[in-house]
Amino acid sequence: MPDSPLPPTDLDLRLVRYFTVVAEHLHFGRAAAALHLAQPSLSRQIRRLEEQVGARLLDRTPQGSRLTEAGEAFLPRAKALLRLADQAASHARAAARPSRITIGYTSHIIITPAVRDLRRRHPDAEVRPLHLAWSDTRAALLDHRVDAVVTRLPIQPDQLDVTILHDEPRALLVPLDHRLAGKESVTLDDIADEPLLRVRDAAWNAFWRIDPRPDGSPAPDGPLAESAEDKFELVAEGAALSIVAVSDNARSPRPDLTVIPLHGVEPSHVVLATRAGDRSRLVAAFGRSARTLLTGPRAT
Repeated sequence: MPDSPLPPTDLDLRLVRYFTVVAEHLHFGRAAAALHLAQPSLSRQIRRLEEQVGARLLDRTPQGSRLTEAGEAFLPRAKALLRLADQAASHARAAARPSRITIGYTSHIIITPAVRDLRRRHPDAEVRPLHLAWSDTRAALLDHRVDAVVTRLPIQPDQLDVTILHDEPRALLVPLDHRLAGKESVTLDDIADEPLLRVRDAAWNAFWRIDPRPDGSPAPDGPLAESAEDKFELVAEGAALSIVAVSDNARSPRPDLTVIPLHGVEPSHVVLATRAGDRSRLVAAFGRSARTLLTGPRAT
């Protein structure tokens, strides 16, 4: 007589999430603090999960805890399960609210033509633009605070669909009294020894500081800029220079600053980013509008 099939396993996703946090910290006390739970309660919840799974997932050690072989096997699948649950919920929300979209954009990027076109084509839709810090675009998409973002590269592409809309030349932002002010253009050789402002994101530093340079040499370090306003102030006071997109500063952002075309470097890329696999009709419609209308800094 053939073996009877095993009954399906019912897993409590809340307990699965608790397990992933303990696995991250490998310490029940720190995990409990991160989850805002009492440690004994967290221990009981993990035991409940182990009963549901049918295997011991964690062992206590004098230093904290460690994954068992079963725990090592379960962890990547637990993370995938949580991601699938989030995606299922987001797809359900999108289906339940098909006439609402939030469109993120970053500083000095104009999305008005595409937003206007989307509203014209879908007059019953609620279309909400939302300004984002350049460092918050990816998180805003994955956290479902926005449904699409128009921003500049670089942006980490995994779990996202990223489409280049247009390119922008890059330029050098300098104070009016700088030795290069007034030049028609500059190259990297002209600024080989000039410190350039830094930001906290490594990929952005590499692209916007052109670091390393084509010959392998590092870009000279300037101070850290936390915002566009900080950037302008630090450049104006002579602390460092900054490489910017030309459309950032078609007119100088301040009367004590000027921009100089920077030749011989890759242009900046303005992109549309959405969550991978998003089936929202409004996201698709905005994508069509953006690809048609957001074709350059002069788009109107």
